[in-house]
Amino acid sequence: MKAWRRFKRSYVLYSFKRDPVAIFSFSVLAILSLISVLAPVIAPYNTYDTATFDILDAETPPVWMGGGNEDFLLGTDIQGRDLLSTMIYGLRVSMLIGCGAVLLQAFVGILIGLFSGYVGGKMDAFLMRIADIQFSIPYLIVAIFTSAIFKLAFGVGRYEELAVPLLIIIIGISEWPKYARTVRASVLGEKNKEYVEAARVIGISRWLIMFRHVLPNTMTPVLVISTIQVAEAVMSEAALSFLGLGMPITKPSLGALIRSGFEYIFSGSWWITFFPGVLLVILILVILLLGDWLRDVLNPKLYKG
Repeated sequence: MKAWRRFKRSYVLYSFKRDPVAIFSFSVLAILSLISVLAPVIAPYNTYDTATFDILDAETPPVWMGGGNEDFLLGTDIQGRDLLSTMIYGLRVSMLIGCGAVLLQAFVGILIGLFSGYVGGKMDAFLMRIADIQFSIPYLIVAIFTSAIFKLAFGVGRYEELAVPLLIIIIGISEWPKYARTVRASVLGEKNKEYVEAARVIGISRWLIMFRHVLPNTMTPVLVISTIQVAEAVMSEAALSFLGLGMPITKPSLGALIRSGFEYIFSGSWWITFFPGVLLVILILVILLLGDWLRDVLNPKLYKG
């Protein structure tokens, strides 16, 4: 309760209530998140159940167009699945991969950045060189090799079952250096402050100082970068799926839906790519707008008192 009362009096909430862009972005993101969580309840059809769609209904246009069917509000895709339902399930997959990848990035990056910045010396140089090497390897190369090796070793069927955790690992492992460098820079600024020196003097262990005292004071930039990284992870998954290295068509994400309809866009079935594309743009846009607002609010140089 104390924390909630403190939050109600905070500058963050004060700024949020007076920023219509932040309110709009948060509201849209909350609605999209709720839709993705409640996909099995909200979606008109279960797109994972082959009994709910028919190939004869493939490429049915939206209901307001000629040849549309009132059972399929936004039309159907190339497999005859209701596009609205497929988009809802695809949104769920995209957000799951985006959030999961960011959690993995944050976990690995924060640990390495915290240890590197606090210990310093040769260990710091070694860990930062590893981060530099990781930065130099594009995630597309990692995805190509990983998916190829996995499909060769376990088969395509097994890959389809484990595509979500595999993409989370690929995107997460590729982007952890951003967290590591951010946390390291914050730790370097914190570790020589008086409260840390006082903790050392009274005999508190190094690990306790790192995790209980230094880490909480480095979380502000981590919170800001996390919002941007969720958007980047969603875009990375969409790019991989569009290139055929991400989610299979049987368990589509928004990127996989865009890819599946792209070759039909000039033949008249534009809705298969258009509507998932619009939803993907909206999702990324509101996350980035919210991240920009959060960055400005948590920047002490912009604080007006």
